[in-house]
Amino acid sequence: MGNLMVKLCGKTPDGKFESGGPQKSFGPIRLSAGTTGISVLAADLLHFDITNQVPEGLSQHVVSSKKAQANWYTKLMEAWRETKPPPKSPEEATKLILQTLKHHQKADVEGLLGYYGLPLTIDTTACEAPHAATTSTSKPKHETKPEGVKYELNTLPVDLKSIADGDTVTVYVDATVPHESCKVPPEISKAAKERTKARAAKNFQKANGLQKTLTDAGYRMVPTQNGDEILAKKYRIRLRGIDAPESAMPYGKEAKEEMVKLVQGKKLKVYIFNDDRYGRSVGDIYCGKIFVQEHMLKKGLAWHYTAYDQRQELDTWEKEARAARVGLWAQSKPEKPWEWRRNKRNGS
Repeated sequence: MGNLMVKLCGKTPDGKFESGGPQKSFGPIRLSAGTTGISVLAADLLHFDITNQVPEGLSQHVVSSKKAQANWYTKLMEAWRETKPPPKSPEEATKLILQTLKHHQKADVEGLLGYYGLPLTIDTTACEAPHAATTSTSKPKHETKPEGVKYELNTLPVDLKSIADGDTVTVYVDATVPHESCKVPPEISKAAKERTKARAAKNFQKANGLQKTLTDAGYRMVPTQNGDEILAKKYRIRLRGIDAPESAMPYGKEAKEEMVKLVQGKKLKVYIFNDDRYGRSVGDIYCGKIFVQEHMLKKGLAWHYTAYDQRQELDTWEKEARAARVGLWAQSKPEKPWEWRRNKRNGS
């Protein structure tokens, strides 16, 4: 494995970098802009082989202890050595992880894959422990990325203030995971570290100034369960293909309340397709196995936004709600949100 590690990480087993000098550091893991999940996994396995330490940010994505994590990395390191040839693609790395950790908790396996930005190319229900309650081998539909997806986000728990209405939510993503940390500007990484030091020294004036620097750049420090803080990146998400009533419209309040009930305090999976003219990321959101757009349409708390999305299933879910006269469809003539906004702009 050592030769592969040198090739992927650009450093020798004694921790020194090969020709070209050290790469730029953007957080707890040394990364370059072109680093992929598989190369970061290789680097972490090499680091574990030398230090017996697992990645610091991994605990935010899995449920088991660091002692258990060390056990995984020992198994993965041995499996990597025995694999001929070693994994060269994200899909091959995923396969190795799923096979090596097949008797471990599903939440841990999925969390580990998500941490490295690796695809779920194999049904992870096969990774459940033998005594697990479910024996289903069907693949949840959101494990296969829909066509046209630009990138995927795995969010931190959503807080109440981040939910604007029934079709817009602000999420934060752990900026210390490999596929995010390589995008953090050096000055932001520096500001986050200086803020942590300022708070430890009780220099709250300096800490607040640094917090403003982070906020203005679209970042913030998020507390963790163990009392520490991690740097998180902000994304404003506009749900693709639906349009919920505005807050001042009939059922606008109910739409927001349903969204709060569904996603508050939950970690979400978001598939991003594009950005809208307001700078929001347009995407599909999953809360566990619940497709949020489907949920809102079936509850009668959103319209299918056909001007921007022609998916047949969204049309079907809206028609089902219409037929059942649930939610806004209990009204005799519900006003379309886009027409309501146009009338407001025109002063009518």
